Formats: sequence, C-alpha cells, structure tokens
Amino acid sequence: VRRNNAFAKASIKTQRFVDNDSPPNAHGTAIASIIASNDPQALGLAPTAQIYAAEVFDHNEQQGEFASTVSLIKALSWLMTQDVSVINISLAGPPNRLLETALTRVREKGVLAIAAAGNGGPMAQPMYPAAYPEVVAVTATDDRGRAFRLANRGEYVDIAAPGVNIRHAQAGGGFAASSGTSYAVPFVTVAAARLLQSTAEPALMLDALYASARDIGAPGRDQIYGYGQLQF
Repeated sequence: VRRNNAFAKASIKTQRFVDNDSPPNAHGTAIASIIASNDPQALGLAPTAQIYAAEVFDHNEQQGEFASTVSLIKALSWLMTQDVSVINISLAGPPNRLLETALTRVREKGVLAIAAAGNGGPMAQPMYPAAYPEVVAVTATDDRGRAFRLANRGEYVDIAAPGVNIRHAQAGGGFAASSGTSYAVPFVTVAAARLLQSTAEPALMLDALYASARDIGAPGRDQIYGYGQLQF
C-alpha cells in the first residue's frame, strides 16, 4: 500500500513478503482505499477500520507482476497472528495445493477469506483461490446490476458486488476509476466484517449475507451472480 492523502487518518499496518525493495503497489493501494480512504473525493467503505496490508506482489521482466505461493502463504500466516476476522484477496490465478491447504487452515480457525472470481471472461476456467470451497468468490457488477463483461462465471461464484468504474486512490497520488472482480471484493469484505461483529460464527454470517443478497439472475443461485447482488 502506497501512502497518499487518502490514508492520512487511516490505520494501516503493512508487512512485506517479497525481497523487492520497491514492489508494485498500485493494486494494493487501490483496494485498500476502497475500504479505508478518508478523503471525501473517494471516501472508503470503512474509513476508521484497522487494515493489515500484506505486500505479496513482485515484478520481473519475464512474468510481469505476480504473487508467489510462498509470499501468499507467509502473508496468510502473518494475518492470522494479527487476529483479523476477514481476509480480502483481490487476486486470482491457477490452483495450488499448498495455498489450498493454507486457506483450509484459515477457515478452520474461524477466519473468512474473500477473493476475486477472476477476469478471464464468461468462458474461462475457474480461478483460484476464489474457486476453493473454503473461500467466498466475488464477481463484479456495474451500477445497473449488470455483470462485468470480463468476469468469470461458474458454480463457484458466491456473490456479486460493485466492481465496474470503482473510484479509488492511486499509488502516485490522486484518484482513478477501475473495473474488475478485484474491486468488488472490498465491498463484501466490509459487509462480512460488520456482520461478524454480531455473530462470531462465519457460517452463520455467510447465511445472513447470502440471504440478504438481491437475486438478480436466474431464480436462486446461478453461475453469473451466485446468490445475488450484495446489499449494503
């Protein structure tokens, strides 16, 4: 997370899990600002929240920006020591057995992981970690409730939230608008965290979250919107 005026009053603790002294921070800054920005130009959903930001992205010429299994697992372990209730995972990729095992342990300890369903398009294969059963998979919709055109679809999709033209802070200062399932995850993360304040049991919280969703696709749960549009 790159500091700028959006986080002037925010409470953010950052830990780095890559060797790079200047890892990519544009995406992390954007996601954190959707939750915790206290700038009126793009006020966050929970500007007084305590945020723990794990830097897991690295960059090289061959792969571009990427997050390794090692950095992700180390980050999950650190977050568990910080006594968090919800983990926002705004990234997606191929399946990985070690990461799945780590996320199973996270859920067993009563912590909820919420992840982006992916931006591979309607015909794409499931993306992970969202497609793991222990993780809540979030897809993106626009301000009319229509599915983001590049969003993955599938039986693993759990819930939809705003993710098209979402205003957020930029790492270099100022603000921008972006689209993708990553930008929808913070909306569900904040809603889940608030519900967990009234019930400490993730399963009961999810029942309430899904029950309150507005059914906007085929009747019942479907492969485009999951249980429906998040109400917040």
